[in-house]
Amino acid sequence: MHAVDSPTTDPMMTPSDVIAQPAATRTRRRSADGRTPWLLALPTLLVLLGLLGYPLYRMVLLSFQNMRLRELITGRTPPWVGFDQYTKVLGDPVFWTVVRRTVVFTAVSVVISVVLGLAVALLMRRVHRRVRLFMIVAMMFVWAMPQLVAAQIFKWMTDADFGVLNYLIDKLPGVEFQGHSWFLSPTQGWIVITTLVVWAGIPFLAITLNAGLTQVPKELLEAATVDGANAWQALRGITLPILRPLLIIVTTLSVIWNFGLFTQPWVLRDSKVEAEYQTLATYAFTQAFGRSNYSLGSAISVITVLLMLGVMAFYIRQMFKIGEVD
Repeated sequence: MHAVDSPTTDPMMTPSDVIAQPAATRTRRRSADGRTPWLLALPTLLVLLGLLGYPLYRMVLLSFQNMRLRELITGRTPPWVGFDQYTKVLGDPVFWTVVRRTVVFTAVSVVISVVLGLAVALLMRRVHRRVRLFMIVAMMFVWAMPQLVAAQIFKWMTDADFGVLNYLIDKLPGVEFQGHSWFLSPTQGWIVITTLVVWAGIPFLAITLNAGLTQVPKELLEAATVDGANAWQALRGITLPILRPLLIIVTTLSVIWNFGLFTQPWVLRDSKVEAEYQTLATYAFTQAFGRSNYSLGSAISVITVLLMLGVMAFYIRQMFKIGEVD
């Protein structure tokens, strides 16, 4: 039998060469390991670049032009107007009213969604296993329902003539609710829209936070109970600090999703969104396709993206922080 050759059997190698060879091998291995994730992610990055990067580039370019219906039909290059579209948008008080309405709706809906989602998650930890399984399955059905279908259901439920909600309220003693229109008052209309958004958002929050609650050590909760802490004190002093990274992530995601509100008001208002129900997404769409101000709509969309970049940067920063901790 022949012995297997090893680097140390080479008479031309010095001791320093023998020591340096494993170090060089480890360096090459680390370099290869560092490239592997990028190579695996490259196809996905290329697809995202084509599906998102190019449309975003076209939208930014269009916001510096003046695309009108004539250029759209003839295919001519729109004239370059520089920052005129942004000047027009930022100087329009209606735009700032829409921004303020979008921010207020996002803040209110996210706070309600996270609080209720956490409450449902805490309830899931206290009920029987079969009840918890039933709750998860029911919420998964809600989560899987398309936004368009959910909005159509809420539209039927709040219909002034045939809505089941008016019918049930009208059955209360001394209440006359037959034929009531929920969208004549912007306050009532936004209550309906917010209820729809919160209802659709709770499943994700509750299921995610329930998974996070399983990581809270029972020994800490039992020790706090022995020390005389009540349920609220245990929640505030033990559960919430442990859930804090997860709460930040789900809250940030909820902000991103709710800030881009479009489907719910668009469907509930029969594709004719009144000024009182305009959000940044519907306002940009209305300007671009309702009034053929394509460049103005692009400028509004670019501003919306810039507003969201701050939230997205915060989300990514939190993800990296959690990765460092892990």
